[in-house]
Amino acid sequence: MRDIYSNVLVKASLKPALRAATANGTGVDRADGSNASMFQDALIVLNTGTVTDGTHTITIEDSDDNSSFATVAAGYLEGDTPPALITSNDETVYETRYTGGKRYLRVVTTVTGSPSTGGLYSAEVVLSNPRRAAVVHP
Repeated sequence: MRDIYSNVLVKASLKPALRAATANGTGVDRADGSNASMFQDALIVLNTGTVTDGTHTITIEDSDDNSSFATVAAGYLEGDTPPALITSNDETVYETRYTGGKRYLRVVTTVTGSPSTGGLYSAEVVLSNPRRAAVVHP
């Protein structure tokens, strides 16, 4: 099957929330168990709503074991690397392609500036190009 629904799976790393504190996103398994297939491509989508205060620095991390994560080297990222989110660049969608070979990905937000309200945003990992299609959706 060559249609998009059969070849793409979207997983949340940072679920939509109003954030005023640092948070580690959920690790996303590129070898999703329900599909028994390693996804060859990953796109991280950061969807920002209103940021009222604080500085929200977004990083993408990878891991072999979903336990020991490290920041992805710039050479393995293409596209929009999210800047630190502040009031002047909110309400934007950033898309970053991951080209590395690690099995797990997650998005981390580091919040500084002692915000009282913070910012509303989420991060999803779009997995595509499975070695075995069709993708099983939950």
